[in-house]
Amino acid sequence: MSVVTLGFSFVQADEFHAPSPADFWQPLIGSGQWAITRPMFVMTLVTILLGAWLILGTRNLKMVPGKGQFLTETVYNFVRNDIARDLIGGKHYAKYVPFLFSIFVFLLLSNLMGVTPFVMMPTTGTIAIPIGLTFLVYVVYHVAGLRQKGLAGYFKAMVPEGVPLVIAPIVLLLEIFSYFVTRPLTLALRLFGNMFAGHMILTLFVVGGFFLVGQGGLLVAAGIGSFVMAFLMTFFEILIQVVQAYVFTLLAASYIGDGVSEGH
Repeated sequence: MSVVTLGFSFVQADEFHAPSPADFWQPLIGSGQWAITRPMFVMTLVTILLGAWLILGTRNLKMVPGKGQFLTETVYNFVRNDIARDLIGGKHYAKYVPFLFSIFVFLLLSNLMGVTPFVMMPTTGTIAIPIGLTFLVYVVYHVAGLRQKGLAGYFKAMVPEGVPLVIAPIVLLLEIFSYFVTRPLTLALRLFGNMFAGHMILTLFVVGGFFLVGQGGLLVAAGIGSFVMAFLMTFFEILIQVVQAYVFTLLAASYIGDGVSEGH
């Protein structure tokens, strides 16, 4: 009997088949590299929901905000005041708030899709999405730094003041590697790894629960325990999803702030 759960399909049989990374590739229309996959559909859904929320939440702005306007302003002010202004600085932060706000709300909703009923698919658990978002951040913080300091000043600022001239070239090489390789690599992999691992753990508990219950006998109790663990892990996963959206946006703001700052 074929069972579908958490966005994965498995076969309930005498042998347990654990979910694998290949299960994240779920073509809905077509096949091969041009297929329209389930993560693509969920990403489109996220974009539509965010667009509807922002349009409806800002359509009739009032001095005394309604629920929609209040929610929108609360999230916006959080990104503006607690992330952008604190990390970029009062002089430069305003122009980057829309970008950071868009990143945060897109990531937050995309992550939460992993525990949303009838969806159960975090698009950020597919490596292409974190890479795409990281590329945007990568371009923005480099362009911001180059516009603020110029080409020579941008690389000069990578070496802290007071570094002995003998080791300055080594420090510069390390900083270039950090700016151009380490930062984008860790930014993408941190988000992807947490979302992928969390979804796999939830899937394993649910799939294992179905399998154990299907075996009957004393294994039914173990299956129920597996479902209980899946329920408890869902709340932990929600916390991780929110934290990862915050951390990604926080680091993006930090990199932009480092680019436009006057010192190292």
